[in-house]
Amino acid sequence: MADHVLPIPSVGQPSGHAASSKPKLYILDYGAGNVRSLANSIKKLGYEFEWIKSAADFDKAEKLLFPGVGAFGQASCSLIDSGLLVHLQRYIASGRPYFGICIGMQVLFASSVESPGAAGLGVIPYPISRFSSEDQVSCGGEMRPKSVPHMGWNGAWRAWKSEGEDRQLMLENEDYYFVHSYAAILPTSSSSSSSSSSQTPPDVAEYAYTLSRYGSETFISSVRYKNVFGTQFHPEKSGPAGLDLLRRWLEAPVSEISAAPTTASTATATTSASSRVYQPENPSPLRAGGSSLTSRIVACLDVRSNDQGDLVVTKGDQYDVREKDDERGVRNLGKPVELSQRYYKDGADEICFLNITSFRSSALLDQPMLQVVQAAAETVFVPLTVGGGIKDTVDPDGTPRSALEVAGAYFRSGADKVSIGSEAVVAVEELLAREKQGLGKTGKTGIETISAGYGSQAVVVSIDPKRVYVDTAQPEWLESFPQAHRACLIIGDEATSRTAPEEKGKAWWYQCTIAGGRAVRDLDVVQLAVGVEKLGAGEILLNSVDRDGSGKGFDLDLVNLVKRAVNIPVVASSGAGAPGDFIEVFEKTGTEAALAAGIFHRGEVGIDEVKLELEKQGMAVRRCTLEP
Repeated sequence: MADHVLPIPSVGQPSGHAASSKPKLYILDYGAGNVRSLANSIKKLGYEFEWIKSAADFDKAEKLLFPGVGAFGQASCSLIDSGLLVHLQRYIASGRPYFGICIGMQVLFASSVESPGAAGLGVIPYPISRFSSEDQVSCGGEMRPKSVPHMGWNGAWRAWKSEGEDRQLMLENEDYYFVHSYAAILPTSSSSSSSSSSQTPPDVAEYAYTLSRYGSETFISSVRYKNVFGTQFHPEKSGPAGLDLLRRWLEAPVSEISAAPTTASTATATTSASSRVYQPENPSPLRAGGSSLTSRIVACLDVRSNDQGDLVVTKGDQYDVREKDDERGVRNLGKPVELSQRYYKDGADEICFLNITSFRSSALLDQPMLQVVQAAAETVFVPLTVGGGIKDTVDPDGTPRSALEVAGAYFRSGADKVSIGSEAVVAVEELLAREKQGLGKTGKTGIETISAGYGSQAVVVSIDPKRVYVDTAQPEWLESFPQAHRACLIIGDEATSRTAPEEKGKAWWYQCTIAGGRAVRDLDVVQLAVGVEKLGAGEILLNSVDRDGSGKGFDLDLVNLVKRAVNIPVVASSGAGAPGDFIEVFEKTGTEAALAAGIFHRGEVGIDEVKLELEKQGMAVRRCTLEP
């Protein structure tokens, strides 16, 4: 089980005072993850709130929000250790409205296989289980195990078709942002020949408001029972559709979403069982196949200080960010916050900030970058990833700062995920050395501590490999090639990338680099990818030193190598020059996401243009009927 108490950095959170003209809204924050974005969402919608600071606040609350990320056991133990568990149970039993998000929904259930020793609130007598990585989905033209965590944008359909619902809390046919490995997964139907309308719903379906599918597994994506509402997805990260959901719950009169203070009744809070029809399958045929996730488009902003000390967005060619003229100044493509706002409005599914200055003193002293994240989180309601300097450091005054503490500061500032680069290479090198000695993980690396505290989905590892060509003119070159890197070897005659005709007769492997591509290590990309998955990373950001800024398209051979080696999501990066490059990488590798920077910054290709071309090829993309 996770440690009971997470270190909570002293990053101030938005404050608010409940307006007398609106229900007194309180947020329960136990210290895990990004609660700032939820607070920002509520303020954007014109509502005010208070933080639960003591047990007495539960009695004052007329509506209660409980957001959370990380481990089920972490949330359960935090509630117990803080003395708030019994007060939360009493609040829910009182019949007043409760809204749980992600872990805030999962704790309503009885238990979770993620934390066998931890008990949930037991409002819903059903266990939380883990998605199966053995479940096969079509991926790059072949069947492969689906990636876990379930990360990205997915649809949700109503579990019950009803004509008598008093208040609809969610729009139909919208996508929402999910990031989780565990869920309330429904049992597989015992009769595959039965039509969906004739299937007997499992008992837990009584609590389901919406269902979603990931591969062949159907799970409860939101619950609505009496005064209790909860979503497995993050509405505060789900763009306009998510904000609309929050607005509907916030504006609902307390009387409409409350229940009598009793546990005797078995009727739902929304409508009677006689007027409902169970819908175990999505009535829309648009997501009938594949994993059901959309093809995720990520806009990346490389941020660094220019020679005048200002933070700017830049972009390099093979990692060189300076202009080619005599002055050699840092290439300036815009201001980070303004660009992130633009990409959010343009439909980006995620924004990634990579601080390539790497916090030369200390991440927690780099106030400008913290402020960039805080400012972006005020108006950007899709996931934010921050990378650079997420490591164990020492402040100039000698104060040690752990990677967990640094990550916590960014989560509290508005980030949803942190990206680790060079430190991941060192960690895997140490892991491989320990494995040779018959030893295992230390539990002390940044990847391990952050994933244990906040969940694997919060940890991205950014990999910067470069091609190393082999002299194929030498006789028996293949036999003499190092066995340790054989799994990473590509034969040019078998290459799949668009540049394959230029690679005939060649062979190469992908060597990992550190320090922004300036130094190489005796570690290949497959070794690194497999190693970081073992350590607890939840996603890989796969760059290419060779393709960076080239416009030659993604390195499909590189992406396929990594996709076949791991069971966690992969974000393909480097080389995009046209919408066709995105189509190619999704079709031929099955990658979960594709990232671009320079072509978006310079206006050469628009995000909407990319999505339109993907749609023409029959690929699912996130669209929203509401304006951002």
